[in-house]
Amino acid sequence: MTSTDTSTAKRPYTLANIRRYASFSQDGQGGNPAGVMISASLPPEAEMQRLAHEVGYSETVFATHEDGIWRVRYFSPQAEVPFCGHATIALGAALAETVGVGTFPLRLNDGDISVDAATDDGGTLVALHSPSTRSRPATVETISDMLSLFSFTESDLDPRIPPAIAEAGATHLILALKSREKLAAMDYDLEQGRNMMLKWKLGTICLVHATSNTDFAVRNAFASHGVFEDPATGAAAAAFAGYLRDLDWPHEGRIIVHQGNEMGVPSRICAEICQPFGSSIRVSGYVRPI
Repeated sequence: MTSTDTSTAKRPYTLANIRRYASFSQDGQGGNPAGVMISASLPPEAEMQRLAHEVGYSETVFATHEDGIWRVRYFSPQAEVPFCGHATIALGAALAETVGVGTFPLRLNDGDISVDAATDDGGTLVALHSPSTRSRPATVETISDMLSLFSFTESDLDPRIPPAIAEAGATHLILALKSREKLAAMDYDLEQGRNMMLKWKLGTICLVHATSNTDFAVRNAFASHGVFEDPATGAAAAAFAGYLRDLDWPHEGRIIVHQGNEMGVPSRICAEICQPFGSSIRVSGYVRPI
């Protein structure tokens, strides 16, 4: 008789329950991978953390339908995160696949948002409506730490977009660079970056370069959760778009974020900006199954 690992056999939640998608793909390629589990009830927290670690993507999202709304939680391989844009987009694709296209209300740990899923000639197009946004200038101490981390100087920064702390469900540092070449050469020590980001309670560090008033090349360091770089970051795109609104930047109601190119994972994020200040940002992109 073949022996059985009873600890595994008793687990009702396995990797086989996880769907995999790449959010914000471009022309059927690239995008940021996310795991999605839709179940009759949310697994225990320890199980969600275990599964997220085993999946190994920057985030895995867990969802269950409760009282007319989808209860949602997000986990990186190391810890729970309050909000994740690309995993929300992946969840929208999974719901379109299992329930049908439409609008789905979501309940996060700290508030309610929604996600829309539709199909067109380009494939599955999903849009999330972010948590409310807010921003504030980054402190001198924070800026100094981050310039040191990336070996930048103040002269490398674009004065039109001053360093800021921007929020849309999660907290991000925005650093705008004058030079596309400086952005392309981004490098830093992962452990040092993790320590600094935990010190300043940052979800990501969002490095941006304005190629026009509405198009931005972006790279996102995610060292706080052990990831050197994220190829497409919907939460950061929402926070950045909200910051541009606060700045009264000439965004024309929409920006396009181009991310992941340096990683060989091209990604495209559309962020639509409306008034009033602080209101939700609509973040959209295409999704491909993995």
